[in-house]
Amino acid sequence: MVGKHVSISGMSESYEIYRGIGRLVTLRAAAEKGARRVTEADLSVIEKAAIVSRAGKIEWLGPETDLPSNHAKARSHDLGGATVIPALVECHTHLVFAGNRAGEFERRNRGETYQAIGAAGGGILASVRATRAASLEELVSSAQKRVDRFVAQGVGTIEAKSGYGLSVESETKMMRAAQKLTRARIVSTFLGAHAIAPEFTSAEEYVAHLMREALPLIAREKLATRVDIFLEKGYFERPVARRYLEAAKRLGFDLAVHADQLTLSGGADTAVDLGARSAEHLVQIGPPEIAKLAASETTCVLLPSADLYMDCAYPPARALIDRGARVAIATDFNPGSSPSQDVSLVGVLSRVRMKMSFPETLAAYTIGAAYALGLEKQTGSLEIGKSCDFAILDGSLDELFLEIGRAPVSSVVVEGLQV
Repeated sequence: MVGKHVSISGMSESYEIYRGIGRLVTLRAAAEKGARRVTEADLSVIEKAAIVSRAGKIEWLGPETDLPSNHAKARSHDLGGATVIPALVECHTHLVFAGNRAGEFERRNRGETYQAIGAAGGGILASVRATRAASLEELVSSAQKRVDRFVAQGVGTIEAKSGYGLSVESETKMMRAAQKLTRARIVSTFLGAHAIAPEFTSAEEYVAHLMREALPLIAREKLATRVDIFLEKGYFERPVARRYLEAAKRLGFDLAVHADQLTLSGGADTAVDLGARSAEHLVQIGPPEIAKLAASETTCVLLPSADLYMDCAYPPARALIDRGARVAIATDFNPGSSPSQDVSLVGVLSRVRMKMSFPETLAAYTIGAAYALGLEKQTGSLEIGKSCDFAILDGSLDELFLEIGRAPVSSVVVEGLQV
């Protein structure tokens, strides 16, 4: 894999003991079964528990009565009977950008399509103009505020896509901004193939430029670990997308695909064929694509708040899960088609509109999302040897993903430290 994932700063080398945990929801069994067909039993709950962390990793966890006695000098934190869950993993965001596209919301409500707005110079290209004009410092400042909003809702890991620069200079500026963000683990994804840059006349010409100029630079300077593409009619269609993703794979990047969102464009098939970590959106897929995804290691990243804003159908989550596919959920936070960071909205829509059970929803926002980012051995469940990433709930477990606009979280620990 190219580069490394950015960690939060200030990781402690000392022992930390978190005791007084009323219910510890580890998701150990969900992780063991690859985050597929998750049931309530797979939450792997430990009552009256404790966690021991050293150098940011879990050294021990279990019932507090079994807590080892050899950590007398460790710093102790009493959680007062709170419920603890793995920190959420926000595996699809467009975190770094400038400007806003609030006016597009009204235009779509009047009947203009996403494609028509883009063709008229709005959409992604509107964000490109604002982002190109912004300084690195301005991008870091605005993105850090967004990170803080995610962390306050229980998120410990955030994927940050580029894609609003569409030039080597501006795309690298976005990824350098992502590297400066703190208080959460940031995973950087290069989405230079988000739309055709205005300086180019065709997708083929622009992708050839990215393959020649951008991908080698990003690999060499370790600005991202993943490459994504908007595989969609009118943007980057299957033949050119495949050539681009194959080039990225040869350079050692993990692959992600914006797949079958607006039309059935072959995105899911391409993702599976190339061994992509994730296929994202999947609104338009049917039984053949569902069967293929279920038989693969590609994680299905579903983005229901984007579907709400776009006033379209929702992905067939129930069919995917029942067939055995691994599913993740995320906000798709971006300035145009999903301008919301509300993780509770994502959870509620998953339960109400996509008919996912609570255990399926929680697993999709933790261990399923970790798989989508290639972090399943590092985070997404609470197990010995994994990063000590957890959220402390302000309320009971069944209050999670219940009330839109409120995440019942009092604090978050990432790599063993409260943030």
